[in-house]
Amino acid sequence: MKQYVIIGNGVAAAGCIEGIRSTDGKTPITVISEEKYPVYCRPLISYYLEHKTDTKKMNYRSDDFYEKNGCKVIYGRKAVRLDTENKKVILDDGGELPYTSVCVAAGSSPFVPPFEGLETVEKKFAFMTLDDTFALEAAVNENSDILIVGAGLIGLKCAEGLYGRVKSITVCDLADRVLSSILDADCAAVMQKRLEENGIKFLLEDTVTKFEHNTAHMKSGADVKFDAVVLAVGVRANTALVKDAGGETGRGITVDDSMRTSIENVYAAGDCTEGNDISSGQKKVLALLPNAYMQGYTAGVNMAGGESLFDKAVPMNSVGFFGLHAMTAGSYDGELTDCSENGNIKRFFIRDGLLCGYILIGETARAGIYTSLIREKTPLNTVNFDLLTKTATSAAFTEENRRKKFGGVV
Repeated sequence: MKQYVIIGNGVAAAGCIEGIRSTDGKTPITVISEEKYPVYCRPLISYYLEHKTDTKKMNYRSDDFYEKNGCKVIYGRKAVRLDTENKKVILDDGGELPYTSVCVAAGSSPFVPPFEGLETVEKKFAFMTLDDTFALEAAVNENSDILIVGAGLIGLKCAEGLYGRVKSITVCDLADRVLSSILDADCAAVMQKRLEENGIKFLLEDTVTKFEHNTAHMKSGADVKFDAVVLAVGVRANTALVKDAGGETGRGITVDDSMRTSIENVYAAGDCTEGNDISSGQKKVLALLPNAYMQGYTAGVNMAGGESLFDKAVPMNSVGFFGLHAMTAGSYDGELTDCSENGNIKRFFIRDGLLCGYILIGETARAGIYTSLIREKTPLNTVNFDLLTKTATSAAFTEENRRKKFGGVV
């Protein structure tokens, strides 16, 4: 009897379930969930801290999602080994699950550098899961001084989530700017200013050299007192299951456009994978919710004997801080066209007559049009790109292309 197993219970897993069921409506699906919660939207954990949402609203699918799709979910267990010879998943309690095909959607884990003295800090937290959020929330109050190590997306969303609930927030990072992985210096300065206007303090080009209980000794020589520290330096893809089974890995699990790994009947999807970034032509870990879902769906279709490809992956980010929104996509190794005006930043990057990336801050409405240009590799000489640099409108496309892309919307 066929048996599908999905390792992980995030957005990629939900996509995998729906991909399987689009092709095979009956074969049992077993989901191994290390967390004890149904699939939820991880990017919303900062909004939970802000009291802008609750755990019910964070659910990614309806309460009857698993039952409706014929899934058995094993909560609170972790897959520790793939026995590819006997086609079994080995669990941390010694249990074994047979499979005919398996999808590794194991996500990523916080990267914690070996800080000297970290063991002396009582209140230290990551910020990636609901449990992280619950623990942090329980540990802080209006008199708490918070140190966040890392000025990337995770660290800054944590800072915004804690705003108004604690006494002070200081963010440090070795980089010379905030959001260094997705913004250039000018754009980062704009976002940093908005955060500083709301009381967030920054120590950039600086990091902790030693922790001593509730004091962080900094590289610059400064000492930072804190009541709790959040470690948001970065994440690493969870590749061990496939790597230890002899599968090909880089910074993530290597997959093709069908989401197949180098091991027969083993697929992978989501933040644990390394796929093709069509905007740069490079293999990258594209840890983004939309990509995770599409990768999972593709894996599911193929696991069930169908045919599906996800061959249009690009880096994308949509983030806002205190009402100032930014959207980015693609790569920035093309010629810059800066169309910023009226306080809104619009930066487009063009290579070989194609849009390969963009940064928008302020006005981000209908930015999906620009992402579509990147994904579809649309030659810019076939659209009115001058018009698009002013406003994201379907009117910049020919009538024939409007019908294809937008169903005839003018």
